[in-house]
Amino acid sequence: MTDIGIGIVGGGYMGKAHAVAMASVGAVFGTALRPRLQSVAASNAESAERYRAAFGFHSAAPDWQSLVADPAVEAVVIASPQETHRAIAEAAFAAGKPVLCEKPLGASLEDARAMVAAAEASGVANMVGFNYVRTPATQFVRQLVADDTIGDITWFRGEHTEDFYADPEAPATWRTEGDANGTMGDLAPHMINAALAIAGPIASVMAEIETVHTERGGVPVGNDDQGQCLCRFSSGAMGHLYFSRIAHGRKMGYAYEITGTKGAIRFDQEDQNAVWLYRAEGPETTRGFTKILTGPAHPDYEAFCQGPGHGTGYQDQIIIEARDFLEAIYSGQLVWPTFRDGLAVSEVIDAARTSHTNRRWQDVSRSEDHS
Repeated sequence: MTDIGIGIVGGGYMGKAHAVAMASVGAVFGTALRPRLQSVAASNAESAERYRAAFGFHSAAPDWQSLVADPAVEAVVIASPQETHRAIAEAAFAAGKPVLCEKPLGASLEDARAMVAAAEASGVANMVGFNYVRTPATQFVRQLVADDTIGDITWFRGEHTEDFYADPEAPATWRTEGDANGTMGDLAPHMINAALAIAGPIASVMAEIETVHTERGGVPVGNDDQGQCLCRFSSGAMGHLYFSRIAHGRKMGYAYEITGTKGAIRFDQEDQNAVWLYRAEGPETTRGFTKILTGPAHPDYEAFCQGPGHGTGYQDQIIIEARDFLEAIYSGQLVWPTFRDGLAVSEVIDAARTSHTNRRWQDVSRSEDHS
């Protein structure tokens, strides 16, 4: 076993999740690389010191530049606001350090393309933090689709809906400023990533994006509350994607339905340890959706628990993600989803915004067109 110094930029919601994951991943998966919580940086030195003490880092950096430059930091996790992603990633890659960046890949398509260029020029490990697609259940769904269990996909419906801004009286915050912090920048990337992972590339979209509550406490809202896309996959399958931060009653509404020529699948992240599978076979009298509870037979489950149906949780997704990042560093082989996979998500979002503006179907620009 070899230790590796981890530096995390950001100590809030996702910074804490990554710190816990890096502290746990070696025990859970027996990784060849064992993370050492070396340094943490935040919006100011005082916050960084607070996170250092709380999470067990060796040091607190006065700023992200110092963290990236620290020779004891051998890999960087970016868990800071989207508008900071590009500069941090470019500096880390220039220093030859692998990067795990929270989604989305930068605050714009321009950022995403520049970050991919920097990642690929460096030749080091790079990953984007799409954690929900790593649940044992969704990994199992991807296997079912790849194994032709439900035949050719004809339709995919996905949503990422939450209600943290459903109350119109909720005050304006940083979340109500800037496209990157709106629903299309914040929630949409997760479900678009799932759609690409399960159903393949998206060829074109027709989108509507809107701000329902245009003011909060007298302060104008500067980004979107909800959006929807009709989409056509490159395979020919039809699709519909919906995203909302004002969906009353939805706490983690990352859900999808897949219809194929031989069956169908349903999944809802609020019940993340269950997959519903319909097989179009046998007598009509006994056909129906079967609820499959995840257990040790499903991908990455047994490392956490040996009991079927006992379940995994949110933090476990981040630990699986940390395992993948460490494996990419150790093996020298890229592990999905890379920065280029994150760029594919940004391209769909950019096409959706263009479609909304022009009120027409919009083809999705491919990354290779700009490589």
